[in-house]
Amino acid sequence: MRINKKIKIFVSAMLFAMSANSLVTINATAAEKITVGALRFTSHAASFVAFERGYFSDANLEVDFKFFKAAQPMAVAIASGDVDFGVTAMTGGLISLAGKGAIKIIGGALHEEKGIDGQMILATKKAIAAGLKTPADLKGFSYGITQTGSSFHYMAYNIAQKEGFSGSDIRLKPLQKVGAIIGALKSEQIDAWSIVPHIAKGLAKNPKIEIIGKISDYIPNYQVTTVFTSSDIAKNKGNLVKSFLSAFSKGAADFNAALVDKTAGKKSAEDMVHLIHKYVYASRPFEKAAPSIRNGAMRINQGAKLNITSIKDQLDWFIAEGLVKSNITMDKLVDSRYVKTY
Repeated sequence: MRINKKIKIFVSAMLFAMSANSLVTINATAAEKITVGALRFTSHAASFVAFERGYFSDANLEVDFKFFKAAQPMAVAIASGDVDFGVTAMTGGLISLAGKGAIKIIGGALHEEKGIDGQMILATKKAIAAGLKTPADLKGFSYGITQTGSSFHYMAYNIAQKEGFSGSDIRLKPLQKVGAIIGALKSEQIDAWSIVPHIAKGLAKNPKIEIIGKISDYIPNYQVTTVFTSSDIAKNKGNLVKSFLSAFSKGAADFNAALVDKTAGKKSAEDMVHLIHKYVYASRPFEKAAPSIRNGAMRINQGAKLNITSIKDQLDWFIAEGLVKSNITMDKLVDSRYVKTY
């Protein structure tokens, strides 16, 4: 009886030890929870693909998405710690937050590339009838932007500069949200706008709207969006940054192969459109959403490489226009340790 009692005690002790060790192992490998900021655009597909295909999970990341309707609120959310990683266009607000030491650009995402449909310039038929035949005619017409210092502002001024007139000659209309700009264009409350192809091509089906130009003719090799995070994460959580960028890059590679380079085959392309439809035009029937998703595929940089020349050009413009402080440098804006730059 004494032997049996000793055996029971021994077995119980072993089971307790094994249980404790298991808990230690589980805790040691627990996925890190992060929040990723996104817009419901095809251009944000790399994050959606990385999530749906398990690339984030493989990198030991537990991802929760937080969706925004404009770029600036996402930058603020990164700075405040509500969001860990984001993908969005360069804005005056983002640059100013970087100047204050709050955020860092850590990679590149959407990119204008010759031979691939990029951002398109739209005009209403009413404005066209009034003389807005091409972007060169924008002087005196209204142009939708989310806010002063947005990427839309930057694009409008670049069109003006290349066409030989002042950006101030375009009547900019700040409407805060992309949805509001779409509504204003459809109702002819504004004359023109520029936007990514999956939205532009859809709007051009409206009998009141036409495509009159391409942004790539005015800003070649434009780094449209960047990957960014807080300065704290960039500085102190290098392994987390590398894990995120690795998973994000795998998502981008799948997206490019399926819908941009079209090297992955028809089935892969169809699967990719279905995946993106969960996040983009999700309220529409698949048959109606699919053409816009397919037609809106722009290059997402391989390996999140960053066009540093384009970023410098954008920073210089924001400074020249007095939209950000002149003492903000590239070192304050970009942490180039994590990806290739060119």
